[in-house]
Amino acid sequence: MPFRHGLTVVGLALVLWMGAASAQQAPPQAPASAALKTLPDKLSDAEYWALIESLSEPGGNFRSDNLVSNEIYMQSIIPELQTVTRPGRVYLGVGPEQNFTYITALKPRMVFIIDVRRGNLHTQLMYKALFEMSEDRADFVSKLFSKKRPEGLTARSSAQELFAAFAGVESSEVLYKENLAAIGAHLTRAHEFPLSKDDLAGIEYVYYNFYWFGPSLTYSSSSGGTGGRGNFVNYQALMVADDGAGVSRSYLASDEHFTFMKDLETKNLLVPVVGNFGGPKAIRNVGKYIRDRSGLVSAFYLSNVEQYLTQDGLWYTFCGNVATLPLDDASTFVYSQSGGGRGGGGGLLSWYRPILADVKANKCDAGGLFSLNR
Repeated sequence: MPFRHGLTVVGLALVLWMGAASAQQAPPQAPASAALKTLPDKLSDAEYWALIESLSEPGGNFRSDNLVSNEIYMQSIIPELQTVTRPGRVYLGVGPEQNFTYITALKPRMVFIIDVRRGNLHTQLMYKALFEMSEDRADFVSKLFSKKRPEGLTARSSAQELFAAFAGVESSEVLYKENLAAIGAHLTRAHEFPLSKDDLAGIEYVYYNFYWFGPSLTYSSSSGGTGGRGNFVNYQALMVADDGAGVSRSYLASDEHFTFMKDLETKNLLVPVVGNFGGPKAIRNVGKYIRDRSGLVSAFYLSNVEQYLTQDGLWYTFCGNVATLPLDDASTFVYSQSGGGRGGGGGLLSWYRPILADVKANKCDAGGLFSLNR
């Protein structure tokens, strides 16, 4: 299959461990009562926070705050992705808002966002509060960027119309302070999450950058342009982009998309987890949670994390972690890779290639951990 802009997907099939390795890795047999468990329709606040803490590993570092993605072509794969995955399953991902666009397309029952940075937990908690506190897309964008809502926006407004209307509105320090206080109160009082002072400071740091840079926020804005090469595409451009065939599929493209995300967050079914893809705990614990409830993974969005796993010598460890997930022939690995972009434009930095070619290039199946040719 030729390389192209956009994302390409391939189903991941799981090969069970053989011999002693299999016996060591396999989870113990669950009691008959546990076998009746299913994925939850919602989680209580206490269950949600306990799940975050039990699944997470100690936080690590990354070269960028990664407050917004830089993957302008990510929507191009969605029509294909919808034909090979199954709704009502569990979505796994990494990073910030690009997950919301995939989530609204794939309609999972539950979501786990696994990221090595505790800062991504802060980003996801900020989003959770804003989704829950906002009535519609216009209200959400108003709160996200601390801008007064302009007149005339309706449920039928396109993403282009939405951001064009906000373009003439200045960010407000007054709104920023009011919204920040509301976010903190929503998380610590309405939900009663036991956030530490560091967590609250982290959420404030994230939200300040959205206020300060507005819809022009990019992947490298908060790091002073040191988060990578090039001038990256901004938040607004990501939201008004389409799939290459003229269909806008971002999570802010329609009220239907926004409502799906709001409902998922309100039910506490998007669970942010702090964890290294090559770590000993996070992915394996998430997999056990899903398996114990008779669930299956629909898609695992990796961005370009494999690049860092490879250079850190953790690729095979990651493969072993993936091998413990509950998968079937419809489970799909979504992958991206930076490749320079056309004309040196950082907004085009993300390029994509078939996951099959990527896995073979890294010989991920060499250790017998999983095979794509079952």
